[in-house]
Amino acid sequence: MKSIKVTILGKQYPLKINEGDEELMQQIADYVDKRFHDFRKALINQSESTIMVLACLSITEELFMANEGVKPADQSDEKVIFSDINDLLGKILDEIEQEISDI
Repeated sequence: MKSIKVTILGKQYPLKINEGDEELMQQIADYVDKRFHDFRKALINQSESTIMVLACLSITEELFMANEGVKPADQSDEKVIFSDINDLLGKILDEIEQEISDI
C-alpha cells in the first residue's frame, strides 16, 4: 500500500492505495473536486454538506448508468471497485457528519 494525499474542496485527505494507482486516484479525486465545485456554483445557498451529498448522488448515478446492462466479466473486480468507492464515500460522509456536528 502507498499513502498519498488528495485535495477536495480545498481540504487534503490522506488515502492508502495500491502501488501504481496514484495517477488513477488523482484523476478520481480531481473529478470529484470538479463536480463538488460545479454543484457549489449551482447551489449557492445550500450548505457544503448538502452540496457534497448531491454531488455524490450524481456521480453514483453516472456510475450506475455507465454499468447499466453491462455484466462484468469478473465479479471480484467489481467488488473491489465498489469497495474502494464505498471507502471514499464513507470518508466523505464522515466529513459531512463532522461539519454538521460543528454547526
